[in-house]
Amino acid sequence: MGKPTGFQEYKRVTSSAVEPLERINDYNEFHIPLSAEAQREQAARCMSCGVPFCQSGMIIDDAVSGCPLNNLIPEWNDLIYNDRLEEALDRLLLTNSFPEFTGRVCPAPCEKACTCSLNGDAVSIKENECTIIEHAFENKLMLPKIPSVRTNKRIAVIGSGPSGLAAASQLNKRGHNVTVFERDDRVGGLLMYGIPNMKLEKWVIERRVQLMQAEGIGFVTNGNVGENVKPESLLEEYDAVILACGASNPRDLSAEGRDAKGVYFAVDYLKESTKELLNTNLDYKNANTNDDKALLNAKEKDVVVIGGGDTGNDCVGTAIRQGCRSITQIEMMPKLPDERAENNPWPQWPRVNKTDYGQEEATAVFGEDPRDYETTVKEFIKDESGDLEAIKTVKVEFVTNNDKSRELKEVLGSEKIIPCQICLIAAGFLGSQSYVTEAFGVEIDTRTNVKTEKDGFSTNVKKVFTAGDMRRGQSLVVWAIREGRLVAKEVDKYLMGYTNLR
Repeated sequence: MGKPTGFQEYKRVTSSAVEPLERINDYNEFHIPLSAEAQREQAARCMSCGVPFCQSGMIIDDAVSGCPLNNLIPEWNDLIYNDRLEEALDRLLLTNSFPEFTGRVCPAPCEKACTCSLNGDAVSIKENECTIIEHAFENKLMLPKIPSVRTNKRIAVIGSGPSGLAAASQLNKRGHNVTVFERDDRVGGLLMYGIPNMKLEKWVIERRVQLMQAEGIGFVTNGNVGENVKPESLLEEYDAVILACGASNPRDLSAEGRDAKGVYFAVDYLKESTKELLNTNLDYKNANTNDDKALLNAKEKDVVVIGGGDTGNDCVGTAIRQGCRSITQIEMMPKLPDERAENNPWPQWPRVNKTDYGQEEATAVFGEDPRDYETTVKEFIKDESGDLEAIKTVKVEFVTNNDKSRELKEVLGSEKIIPCQICLIAAGFLGSQSYVTEAFGVEIDTRTNVKTEKDGFSTNVKKVFTAGDMRRGQSLVVWAIREGRLVAKEVDKYLMGYTNLR
């Protein structure tokens, strides 16, 4: 513990953000890092407490408390404070394959469980983590580590999201020959096309992929397993196959008029927006409007986003950058409290209201928070050509019946018409896509997640394994990385009879 009184001497300070009205003019990351000295002070706030909940990764009341990767947080906080960043890097990479991803997009369950947050402000763990890895890249510490011995075992990883990349990285370190198949034109999966550029600039992903390629990992883009790549050939050519295709089935709505032109899944909107953004050198506002993708451009249109999670917020931020005329975000659930309730004590995950960057930007542009709570869509209203022109919403409430069950009911007389030419459904995901699971013949559960042995990653099909959202359902990037590392251990043991992977 470098500075025992650090948490008393220094207040929590995090990176400053570019003002909303300025940052919406581009798609760049908008947080300005602290100076090296200021970051050292923030690391000094770590108490090195005897029971570090920050790294526990426990499930409490159906939610994670602390880091799912069990990062050695107090250790590298102390090393940052003592200006021993190269040693901090070693401790960080021991548990986290991609700190540059989690340091940007993770909701930081570690900070929510930080002991300092019990009676004050948490240590800025997420930014400390990002400091370590970015210092390493800037100072050429992240050099390719090529295995000195190869096992001649071949492994195919299907999907290049965080889970697939983590599995590939670990197995390559063991000396196995790994090939990653990605159905899209760029590597990264959810990281590339599911998260907007302003949260995770794509050069960050490409930098990591280039390092992995230099270490001997192969990547095949436009390789859609189950369609243009046959599972039979993979099972014949490879000693093990890992399915890490994510939870790609978006949850739909069944309201009247759902077939209106102008209603899209959020995942499709974000993917096409990012793809167009990259193809036009980050100038989507001036992109070609004479092709089909123009339908997904919110410029001068009234936009409604259905869903209040991170994906919904990302849609809000993207639509504002494209120049939408108005933005409304519909949430079925009531607004959460601004502070922890008594039945939600530390170190549980805090079930409190969060105003994210997209809502901040909408408030700055339009003068009010875009969220409409306890509301759902009753009808998509079409014009004579079948194009969406408005949506009809209605307020809802949960009613407790005599048998103690809870039922969602409409509030009479609460219907409202909202102008809308683009409606984005961000209501979550249901699980894996059937064309992949059917192609391999793996069993799925009632939520369409791939079945595995309890606490394991093997499927009912010999030498086929699965990990990430495809196994556990929609979750966080940090959980996907954990799953990728764990499936790598199991595959390594399956191939070699033992494993020394962490």
